[in-house]
Parts: sequence; C-alpha cells; structure tokens
Amino acid sequence: IRCPVKECDEEILHGKYGQHLSSHKEMKDRELYSHINKGGRPRQHLLSLTRRAQKHRLRELKRQVKAFAEKEEGGDIKAVCMTLFLLALRAKNEHRQADELEAIMQGRGSGLHPAVCLAIRVNTFLSCSQYHKMYRTVKAVTGRQIFQPLHALRAAEKALLPGYHPFEWKPPLKNVSTNTEVGIIDGLSGLPLSIDDYPVDTIAKRFRYDAALVCALKDMEEEILEGMKAKNLDDYLNGPFTVVVKESCDGMGDVSEKHGSGPAVPEKAVRFSFTVMNIAIACGNESKRIFEEIKPNSELCCKPLCLMLA
Repeated sequence: IRCPVKECDEEILHGKYGQHLSSHKEMKDRELYSHINKGGRPRQHLLSLTRRAQKHRLRELKRQVKAFAEKEEGGDIKAVCMTLFLLALRAKNEHRQADELEAIMQGRGSGLHPAVCLAIRVNTFLSCSQYHKMYRTVKAVTGRQIFQPLHALRAAEKALLPGYHPFEWKPPLKNVSTNTEVGIIDGLSGLPLSIDDYPVDTIAKRFRYDAALVCALKDMEEEILEGMKAKNLDDYLNGPFTVVVKESCDGMGDVSEKHGSGPAVPEKAVRFSFTVMNIAIACGNESKRIFEEIKPNSELCCKPLCLMLA
C-alpha cells in the first residue's frame, strides 16, 4: 500500500501499514486511513447494519467481553457493556447523556425524586402555582417529566410530618394516647391562665411530643446508621440510645405586615420546636456518640412541635 501522507509516498506491506502510520505524529486525520478494506464494497457503519449483521461483525469482541465478565464480574455482561458505554460517553465529554443513562440503569429514570422537588420548591421560595407553572413549562419544552407534579410533592411532605410513622413504646408510656394522629387545637389549652394575662385567642397545629420525636428520629435514620458504621458498631443494637434534645420557641413576626395591604391586626405567629442535639448509644460500660448536630442554631434542623397563630 502506498502511504497517502503528503511527501511520504512510501510503499508498505499491508501487515505493517498501521505501524508505519503511527510514526506520522503530525497527522491529525490518520484515523481516516487506518482502516483498510481488502477489496469488495466499503464497510457500512456499525449502527446502520441490521441486528444480525451487527452480531456477526462483533462476535469476536462479544466473546472476549463474555470471557472477561465471567472471570471478573460474575458473568454480568450487561454491566460491563454499560460501563464501557458510559466511559466512552464521558471520554467525549457527553456527560448529560451519560448521567441520563446512569439514572436509567439504576432504575431512577431521568426525573427528580419528589422529595428533591419539594426541597427545590421550598428553598427557592416558589408558591404552589409558581412551581406548577415551572413544572408544566419544563415538561412541554423537554418532553420529559423532570420535575414531579404537585400531588407527588404533597405526598412527600406528609412523610416529613409527625403522625406519619406508626410506632409503639416498649414499655408503654403511662397516660399517653396510643393514637399518633395530629389535630388542630387551641394552642394554649392546658396552660393555667392568671387574671393579669392579656386575653388572647389562638389556633394551633400541635403535634404530640412523642410522635414528633419518632418522626425526627425516622428522618435521621441514615445519619444514625452512618454514625454507627463510623464507630464500628452493628446496624442493630438494643441500646439504650440517649437522645439529647434542645427545645426552642420563636415568634415569627407580625403576620399582618407580611401581606402589606389591609388594616394592621395584632396577629403573631409562634413556633415551638426542638432540635436533636446528639445521640449516643451505650456499649458495655462506655457511651459512644453516633450523631451530633453541627449547626444547632440553624432553623433547618428545627423539628416543629406546635405552630400557633395568636
């Protein structure tokens, strides 16, 4: 074969052609010449072939991949091929396509989880209608449901509220209802009023303390398990666990001012909440701390106990 590179014109044996071509470092398009077809019609591109022809052309490679998969990956050919495909995509900087493929492989689909959408809606201060508008626009433009609809967000929100997780105290607590439901009550019910108190009407959503604590601990399940793993403890231990809680209450300002128009009414919103400060577990004679709140003053780790309008 005569070398097609300018100012070379050397004649090379067919078997040594690839080796000769690699000596031309300055050639950027040398791939164009590296594939030689010994007569016959030019080879069609792999992706344009029928499935049968693709199988025929790749049979040797498939055999090698199968041998590798059986030796290294317990016979999982799909995982090997998928990983090769992902690496090929990422090598060409096609990261978006690679991310989508990875999501499908892991059974996640390319959409976001409802809890992630809820976090986005809350952290970007979008109202329900604003979020719904964004959801519809993205779905119409991309043709894919990346954000989840509002009803999925509401379902995710319920899982974060006390009363969602059924639980049982062992031994049972005295004088505490076994019902975990949450209701709307008078926020001051049960508080003794003195004559000097300012007459105040309240409406509140008040959660049972034990239901709220169970919900908070369920929410922190991953952190607790990670903490136990870090201390080389088993996933399941009888305990006892010691949970240190800080209670707090803050006024949320004058509600009437937040709306702007209308007469000023002396409405105050108050939130009673608690923060799980740390969790320790008894191991023999010593106590090992498996969780500690890094930002105990952040409102992000406040768990609600009572939300009240006064």
